[in-house]
Amino acid sequence: MSPAPAVHWPASRVLVVGAVALVVAGTVLLGVGLHGGDRALPPPAPSAAATHATVTTLPSAIPLSTVRSVPIRLRIPALGMSVALMSLGENADGTVQVPPSDREPGWFDLGPTPGEIGSSVILGHVDNTSGPGVFFTLRTLTAGDPVFVDRADGGTVEFVVNSVATYTKTGFPAQRVYGSHGSSALQLVTCGGAFDHSTGSYLSNVVVYTSLVAVTPPPAPTG
Repeated sequence: MSPAPAVHWPASRVLVVGAVALVVAGTVLLGVGLHGGDRALPPPAPSAAATHATVTTLPSAIPLSTVRSVPIRLRIPALGMSVALMSLGENADGTVQVPPSDREPGWFDLGPTPGEIGSSVILGHVDNTSGPGVFFTLRTLTAGDPVFVDRADGGTVEFVVNSVATYTKTGFPAQRVYGSHGSSALQLVTCGGAFDHSTGSYLSNVVVYTSLVAVTPPPAPTG
């Protein structure tokens, strides 16, 4: 199904939510546009391979298709990142919540947990009026970079970056980002592109697409 036209929500001083609604398996999901503060920071320079690069061969792995466990920590060695995760749901108006802190990303908890079949989505801010946010360097990731998610059950799932893409808010591919495609995937989303000083928001989204490559199960019970 094609995504519905973008819905533009009123701007606030620091956060703006831009949403694209779609229906996946009978559930209404929203593609969220995260915006930074009303002052744009110089974005980090991506490498030449950072946009639309694709991993052609991935190690095989068995997704945790029957096990659901909340993700508690995101680790991205290439960015020197190890950060706790919060859970995000929906606002009263049906839009996806955004993290209240620019230092902590959030997992959309109405979707699959990382490692389950389907697309798990983690959202974070790129910056705000006081400086860089947790996903400020996200767009510098390149194909093949590993991404680890530690889960509440004590297990860890490892993903590998397939590609990094930038989309305008009106062209956000909600079905591709939030929809299930028959495998276990993790998408990381932040804002990017040109900064509109008149609205205090970015005009695009950066999406990092990853695929599951390894599962470290939780430790066996003792005693």
